Amino acid sequence: MKWGRLLAFLAMVVVVLGLTISTGPKIWKSIPLGLDLKGGVDLLYAVDTPKGHPLDNTGKAALVRAIEMRVNALGVSSPIIQLEGQNQLGQDQIRVEVAGVKNQQEAVKVIGATAQLAIYGSAKIDPKTGKVVPVGPPLATGADLKSNAHWVVDQQTGQNAVAIEFKNASLWTSITKRYLQKPIYVFLNGQLLTNPVVEQVMYTGQSEISGGNLTTPQACIDLANELNAGALPYPLTLESETSVGPTLGATSLHRTLIAGVIAVVLIFAFMIAAYRMAGLIADIALVAYGYLTLLTFAGLHVVLTLSGLAALILGVGIAVDANIITYERIKDEVRNGRSLRSAVRIGNKNAFRTIIDSNATTFIAGLIMYIFGGEGDVRGFAVALIVGIIVSLLTAVLFARAMLLTFTASQAVKNPWWYGAPRGVVKSREAKV
Repeated sequence: MKWGRLLAFLAMVVVVLGLTISTGPKIWKSIPLGLDLKGGVDLLYAVDTPKGHPLDNTGKAALVRAIEMRVNALGVSSPIIQLEGQNQLGQDQIRVEVAGVKNQQEAVKVIGATAQLAIYGSAKIDPKTGKVVPVGPPLATGADLKSNAHWVVDQQTGQNAVAIEFKNASLWTSITKRYLQKPIYVFLNGQLLTNPVVEQVMYTGQSEISGGNLTTPQACIDLANELNAGALPYPLTLESETSVGPTLGATSLHRTLIAGVIAVVLIFAFMIAAYRMAGLIADIALVAYGYLTLLTFAGLHVVLTLSGLAALILGVGIAVDANIITYERIKDEVRNGRSLRSAVRIGNKNAFRTIIDSNATTFIAGLIMYIFGGEGDVRGFAVALIVGIIVSLLTAVLFARAMLLTFTASQAVKNPWWYGAPRGVVKSREAKV
């Protein structure tokens, strides 16, 4: 027996099992769960774009970014934001899935709230509606503000107000210089909020907004939160709202995990029963596959959905398939009369092309699903499947092969039966010897 090779094999086993046991649970908890596993709210909005100006790529990017900022303001992260087709009115639609949100009504309010703040230098009364409407382009909008708006009480008047600060202080300075001793008109969502007279030039970029319905601390806090979450480039109209309770999501996760554990245990038992020691080595490689896949998910910040979890479990079968192909090639070489070490080496070499071909076809199928499957569950399944294929090649082709060759070289077990060869083949070889 070559103790150096055996110790090297045992070291690989200890590293895999040690990392999995010590850091695996922490990695699993760091992976964000989707709506169907954690519960949350699914919102479908219509995007109100100006007539004749459809949503372009720049507008899409700005809209997605603004919604992400608003979701982060809710204290949750990793939303799924999908641009979909058009409704019956020809309006573009956007779907927002937020998992783990505690107050769903607040989510609906914050995500869809327009908070379109604009400052104008002139306004007039519309003779048809009798409302005050702005004139000309805005001097500044909510996009020009820093995300630090907050409720304050005016020191002089005692009124509730919202303190704001411009990103570019010189912009506010130029506005106050230009309109010194003149009124400016502050509109919120198309409604005149206040029209104060500029009493002095302001150089710091800081100011306060009051008036309108900003009469209570809560109203000021709500407006400040909406401004801080980022101004939406286009107003949104809520078309549908679907809630998934946390209990239902937890039940889906629990049942899927139980099914996964049962599948993995059966696969492990089958490999040991069919290939004995070689099967045990394949099982250790499968543990490495699961660990590296979860590590990849956590590193790429993949949101794990029910379909993605199903693809992850399916990947275990894909990974073990590579080991089965290898072991069957080894059994063929043993039947042809080769020595155990020679059979292991040549069997691995002959199986390599078959493994690559079989995984390449599955990879292509996953890639097609990702490209043409659109957003949502199909793409989530495709991502998990592609990651699983790549990781399985690393673990089954490289790591499991290295473990098998190292263990064989140690000569701790010399009987081919421990590598899956039938007893009849073993006895036949013994008779020839």
